[in-house]
Amino acid sequence: MKIAGNNIELQIIRLFNRGDSSAMDELYDRYADYLTGVCTRYITADDDLKDVLQESFIKIFMGIGSFSYRGKGSLKAWMSRIVVNESLLFLRKKRLRAPEKLLADPPDIPEEEPDTDHMDSTDLARFIRQLPAGYREIFNLFAIEGLSHKEIASKLGIKPDSSASQFHRAKNLLARMIKEQRTSADAL
Repeated sequence: MKIAGNNIELQIIRLFNRGDSSAMDELYDRYADYLTGVCTRYITADDDLKDVLQESFIKIFMGIGSFSYRGKGSLKAWMSRIVVNESLLFLRKKRLRAPEKLLADPPDIPEEEPDTDHMDSTDLARFIRQLPAGYREIFNLFAIEGLSHKEIASKLGIKPDSSASQFHRAKNLLARMIKEQRTSADAL
């Protein structure tokens, strides 16, 4: 059954509440691509991405009964938080298995904003995915999820100053990568 209309989220919640067997399929069909996009901001390896998404959907399907609908967009936001939290949990476990070396200040990184004018979102996402894992994690939490450095620090078990420093380094590294790509493209 395909849902049509203005408030797809509310209709999907009603399907779940009625125990409709199509509820899971409908939710997956509507949001899998979007949630995959959220996950790819944190997880770069395809196999890991699939594992994190699978765990996320399990949590979504198991927890949807306790979800409280708060208006249009609330279901999407709730699912996005689950995917982000599952991604962070995966990265935390990965770091415990193989601790990542902290990156010192990378040499020759300009103190400038990334020049993203005339850059499409696909290219920008590709550059963000190339950031080292720790930088990428904090960059996404701050720049995309909108968390404060204090919130990031609490979520990751670090100091707010460390979050701010890692974000600054990530932004500068991103600026350098974009500049190098543009310089290479201009040389052709």
